[in-house]
Amino acid sequence: MSGDGQSMAWSSPKLGLRGTLRLLTPYFRDKFLEQVKSIWFIIVYLAAFQILILGVPLVYAAMIGVGVFVVALGLMFFMEGLRLGLMPLGEIIGAVLPRNAKLPAILAFAFVLGGLATFAEPAIAVLRAAGAGVKPDDAPLLYSLLNDFATQLVMSVAIGVGCAVLLGVLRFFRGWSLKNFILPLIGLLCVLTFFAHNNEVLGPIIGLAWDCGAVTTGPVTVPLVLALGIGVCRIVGDEDSSNAGFGIVTLASLFPIIAVLLLGLYHYAAKDYIGAENYAGAESSLLPEYNVEAAQPPAALLHEVEAAPLMAEEPISEEEYQQFLLTGDLPEDVSVSFEGGATQLVNGRLVQSGAQIVYERHEDPSLWAQDIEEWDPQANFPEEFKTALLGALQAIVPLVIFLFVILKLLVKEPIRDLDQLLVGIVFALGGMALFGLGITMGLTPLGEQLGSNIPAAFASISPWGLEASFGPLVNAEHFGKLIAVLFGFMLGYGATLAEPALNALGVTVQKITAGAFRKNLLMQSVAIGVGLGIATGVCKIAYNLPLAWLLIPPYLLLLFLTYISTEEFVNFGWDSAGVTTGPITVPLVLAMGLGIGANVPGVIDGFGVLALASVGPILTVLIVGLIVRQQAEAAEHVEGGLADE
Repeated sequence: MSGDGQSMAWSSPKLGLRGTLRLLTPYFRDKFLEQVKSIWFIIVYLAAFQILILGVPLVYAAMIGVGVFVVALGLMFFMEGLRLGLMPLGEIIGAVLPRNAKLPAILAFAFVLGGLATFAEPAIAVLRAAGAGVKPDDAPLLYSLLNDFATQLVMSVAIGVGCAVLLGVLRFFRGWSLKNFILPLIGLLCVLTFFAHNNEVLGPIIGLAWDCGAVTTGPVTVPLVLALGIGVCRIVGDEDSSNAGFGIVTLASLFPIIAVLLLGLYHYAAKDYIGAENYAGAESSLLPEYNVEAAQPPAALLHEVEAAPLMAEEPISEEEYQQFLLTGDLPEDVSVSFEGGATQLVNGRLVQSGAQIVYERHEDPSLWAQDIEEWDPQANFPEEFKTALLGALQAIVPLVIFLFVILKLLVKEPIRDLDQLLVGIVFALGGMALFGLGITMGLTPLGEQLGSNIPAAFASISPWGLEASFGPLVNAEHFGKLIAVLFGFMLGYGATLAEPALNALGVTVQKITAGAFRKNLLMQSVAIGVGLGIATGVCKIAYNLPLAWLLIPPYLLLLFLTYISTEEFVNFGWDSAGVTTGPITVPLVLAMGLGIGANVPGVIDGFGVLALASVGPILTVLIVGLIVRQQAEAAEHVEGGLADE
């Protein structure tokens, strides 16, 4: 064969745009369906509960539907971008850095990695938007942390995660037990929480601080720090690399709580929060009803729903009147009333005499008869996408630059598959921007309106986005609150079982316990724990219970359970809380909690539901772990006795 023939024989085929799309479509379809499988339950459950149980129509339904689609699309590109772009960099550095660098350099890298990964977490953006509904006259320090000091808040969370990753890596080098960290950290947190609980200004920040611990362990931080942990464990001689990452996730959820509480203590001591003597913020820019000097909201903002039927915008027309004279048929939506006259009982009949009969058209006062907006007319989604894209650039680009610099300067490894890495980074940027837009369009309005409407189970409210008075669903207040609590349990239970990370954790735990703790048993334990946690969070808001009462006792119990449990059960038991706070669960549960809190009289905020959703699975997994261990030891004892005979 001639040279030209060989060249033709070995030349790669040209697919073209259509061929490339035909090749990639099944791949991206499968990836998209993966994300849909992980989010469908929680979305359908929330919408169905509002429509079928509460009987309230879904406002902005079309916008929410598009938003959920955009969320799934964004997560698909974001997760694929992590797999193609960030994870390979993290795995190379995790495998090579522990061999090529000294301990101080590794610890410094771990600290910066933890901090930068926090900024890249999709759920961290939820914290920035959570301050809109907090009233400064009810919780001045909480308001200032979420508005005046929002950047400091995110920075403190990032520093907390950085410290956690640093200590987690150091723990692997030194072979320290996770118990040696958990016991003093939980003790410190209980003391700080108790101190804040007894202070009127500090009390409202407890929920925010504990919820921050749940926001940090997401799809960016966990894989990156696990890659580093596995690399360190290989260097220090731990053959069981599947157990390498355990513990870092736990520390990464505890240190941000301490950091936020300390930040709150600092501003409390400095007296520079809104309403305090050293406050230097722009109070004049606040809405009038949020001014701390205003004892009540302005009268113009208060409205009452009239009990009388609503008059129709279109009265009975001349044509309808003439039609009635000809046929005697009344127009649609017309009611009959009597004005004046007297009523008598004549031969067993009620007779109205001397009265005027009035035919009048009224609007149907039911919620479903209202003109329900399918789309928020005030939404500016091009501007929202621009903001989300800018946030994605600020979050991911510094992390990528940092990983590239470490790869070149410390690891000194060549960068392979650069085109694949760049495609992954672009996917991650675009996916995070789409995810942020989807949260604004879909998850936030869904969570807020359901949270605002849940109190209708036990109280009379004005439904979210509607002009009416509605509720209570049942006359017995406590039974209505029980319905809301059961809703919280089923939400946590179902959403957790649908979380893909839980299935992966179950496989790992079954492997390292040699089948003693089965995957299905772990998944059920975690799901029940999360369900109980969210149910407790709803109960806390419904009855306006102090969050400290619900956090300190279970964590004191956890101190005891941790002390008597084995190291392996402590590792995966505490880390099980990390799989419950995914990028979908966090914004929805946070928005829902804030919505419930805004509609229950006397409740300052709705923070704390995520924190309770995190402590629940740790309790259930450790308790079930002790039972499993007891049964295994009893079985070994019986087998040993039979062998002796």
